Amino acid sequence: MHRRSLIFVLAALSMLGALSIDAYLPALPAIALRFAVSAPAVQQTLTVYLFAFAFMTLFYGTLSDSFGRRPVILVSMLLYVLSSLGAGLAPNLGWLLLFRFLQGLTAGAGGVVGRAIVGDLFTGPDAQRTMSYISVVFGLAPAIAPILGGWLQAAFGWRSIFGFIALFSFLLLLICLRELPESLPRAQRHPFHFRHILANYWKVGCHLRFLLRCLAIALSFSGILIYVGSAPAFVLNLLHLSVTEFGWLFIPLIGGMTLGSVFSGKLSHHFSPTVMISSGYAIMALSVALNVAYTALFKIEIPWAVLPMFVYGFGMTLANPAMTVATLEMFPAYRGLASSLQSFTFMIVFALGSGLLCPLLFGSAFYLALGCAAGLALSMICWWLGYVVRD
Repeated sequence: MHRRSLIFVLAALSMLGALSIDAYLPALPAIALRFAVSAPAVQQTLTVYLFAFAFMTLFYGTLSDSFGRRPVILVSMLLYVLSSLGAGLAPNLGWLLLFRFLQGLTAGAGGVVGRAIVGDLFTGPDAQRTMSYISVVFGLAPAIAPILGGWLQAAFGWRSIFGFIALFSFLLLLICLRELPESLPRAQRHPFHFRHILANYWKVGCHLRFLLRCLAIALSFSGILIYVGSAPAFVLNLLHLSVTEFGWLFIPLIGGMTLGSVFSGKLSHHFSPTVMISSGYAIMALSVALNVAYTALFKIEIPWAVLPMFVYGFGMTLANPAMTVATLEMFPAYRGLASSLQSFTFMIVFALGSGLLCPLLFGSAFYLALGCAAGLALSMICWWLGYVVRD
């Protein structure tokens, strides 16, 4: 497969996780009304998905290390299509929670195994540049999904959103069946021995510097994840926009991420990873400072309320490819497993933030800004500790 085609396929596979989150966010109030439940209750359809996603990402990497990258992606994609159809047909909240759980179990394979594929095929600046270009294409999903979801909700109801997700993932499955190569030769695969796998997990999972770096990467997304988890409250209640206007939040957010990814890819051969990471953190810090000041002094309104998110997204994706490559290269012989643990850390942070933190911040733009600032501060501390501590 040509490199450009591979980037698009891997990016589309990574999109599934974001698509399952962002596309249905505009429909949360309608789902609550349909099933006669509260907003916090229907918010758990997101939390359940995220915890299932986080749990299964622990295993996709090591499964692909043993059985190959391609089989793991194909099987998970098939199950994802079926669970998406089930979510669209759910008769009550209980069934929707079940199918959202199954979606979460199957949506993460593409992102985890995709990063391992990049590591199999590329190294150093080439790997960083490929990660950046995947991020550019991947960024289309969170930008387009909530807008599309809002229009589908307004025109056909919330069930049509899951129908669209099922159709998209089915078409992607067909493309993977035809085009996706196997990047891990049989000679390089690890035997699937339970005791041996546990030992590998213990070896990587007890590596303090690796865990600190994974946590730093996850927390660096705080400026994005807090607003994604709080999107209905932020757009509908704080900005007083309609269900078809979620683009006011997501287009600046993802636009900044896309632009940052483009710059990261172009600059990867000219600047060291340390310079890229430091620059990204500096830009993110500027963004959260502006956001805290603005929400403390003014009543929020478009477009000023979303400009700091554009800046934050730019800084985050400027730094993130270098952070990810540096973290995964700590364990080149267990790249799939390391990718799993990194994704698991990310999704646990997102799930806890969405289920526990975001509901506490729903009512105030200033509180949301403070939450982002706190997450970024913790990320910077963890990344620094990931260099200075000893295992």
